[in-house]
Amino acid sequence: MSGHNRWTKIKHKKEAQGAAKGKLFTKLIKEITVAARLGGGDPDGNARLRAAVGAAREANMPADNITRAIKKGTGELEGVNYEEAVYEGYGPGGVAMMVQCLTDNRNRTAGEVRHLFTRGGGNMGEAGSVGWMFERRGTIAVKQGPTEDAVMEVALDAGALDIVAQDGGFEVHTEPNDLHKVVTALEKKGFALGEMRITFQPKETVVVEQLEDAQKVLKLVDLLEDNDDVQNVFGNFEVPDALIDRIAAL
Repeated sequence: MSGHNRWTKIKHKKEAQGAAKGKLFTKLIKEITVAARLGGGDPDGNARLRAAVGAAREANMPADNITRAIKKGTGELEGVNYEEAVYEGYGPGGVAMMVQCLTDNRNRTAGEVRHLFTRGGGNMGEAGSVGWMFERRGTIAVKQGPTEDAVMEVALDAGALDIVAQDGGFEVHTEPNDLHKVVTALEKKGFALGEMRITFQPKETVVVEQLEDAQKVLKLVDLLEDNDDVQNVFGNFEVPDALIDRIAAL
């Protein structure tokens, strides 16, 4: 899913620098709040919260915003009660997509996601329609610096499943419950870490090689990610980096 990841990173970089920064912060605050509500307000003992706070810091969110979001999750401050919802569907060309949401109104969100699938040339499916094509995994971005052997030795000893070279650094894959343990081991060795989160990883991928087809698929990803209730979109497709760069330049 390297192409999808690259496109998402390009988009998030633009968001963090532009007018969409507020929307990005809103999504991050939701995730922090829910993570704190479900697992407590201490990032050291709550892997999901640790990942959410890490993502917020990567986006340069002010520390006060992070603290308030945690307190809303633990009940120390009043806040909206969000719940998780995952929707499944097919995009243009039959690519499979998992749409991860946090919402205070499931009926509203389901209707909006269904509409966006249709608008983007796809269709929303029933629960389980594409979920079997994915596995839940923890992912940890290790920034450029250490060698692959050094990262591999520490990560595998801590229980990681795999290490993949990516964008000058590495991405470490774990079982969801091992994310916190592997993050701690990498940090103890002094490795600089980027985003860490729980994802849906495709068991197999489909390469989208034509410019028009790639534009259609990425347009649907953009439509879904622009919705306030959508936290993440995961797909079983790959778009070559060269094609991603062409589309980003248009």
